[in-house]
Amino acid sequence: MHGHHHRFSDSPFAGLRGGFRGPGPRGRGPGGRGRGADSAPPVDRAEVAGWFAGRLPDGWFTGPVELTIDRDEITVVGTLPEPSAGEGDPAAARAGRIARFREETRSQRMGIADAAQERYGRSVAWGAACGDARELFTSLSVPVMTRLRQPERLVLDTLVDAGVARSRSDALAWAVRLVGEHAESWLGELRDAMAAVEEVRARGPRSE
Repeated sequence: MHGHHHRFSDSPFAGLRGGFRGPGPRGRGPGGRGRGADSAPPVDRAEVAGWFAGRLPDGWFTGPVELTIDRDEITVVGTLPEPSAGEGDPAAARAGRIARFREETRSQRMGIADAAQERYGRSVAWGAACGDARELFTSLSVPVMTRLRQPERLVLDTLVDAGVARSRSDALAWAVRLVGEHAESWLGELRDAMAAVEEVRARGPRSE
């Protein structure tokens, strides 16, 4: 499975004329399917960070990993030390360092992912950064059920008709990513406001 980047260019339509690429390949998990109402209960972020800090081998990354946690998946991205390119191209050297890390750590990462899924009920996606290079190795594609009225459907159909997306599903994913890119400050405030609520929920009784 090939890694992919989760970045938009300055123009939201740039590079998308040939069709939206959609979510990345499925990560490790039960068939790559969403759990819907059976999603795993909330987890304490500090506890997850501590668990990974204890499980990850020393020397893999230059510092603490970047964790992104939702109901279905934990994404772990670590920073690798930059290689000395010498007379070579620095960008190629960084890409090579990421590729080497991906290949050499695959079996260990799979073992850690299996243990994390057993503990937290979520699949694990891995990624690495080196300098300004960043690659996500795997990412879970989760279908999301939603009901849209005609005005919203027309927005999606316009994106499809314009060649921005291949289908309504792709158009919806594109729209969500666009909102996330351009409303990051507002989403950040919302996440901060919800953090206390999530911590309280995580301490509450969990259904089996």
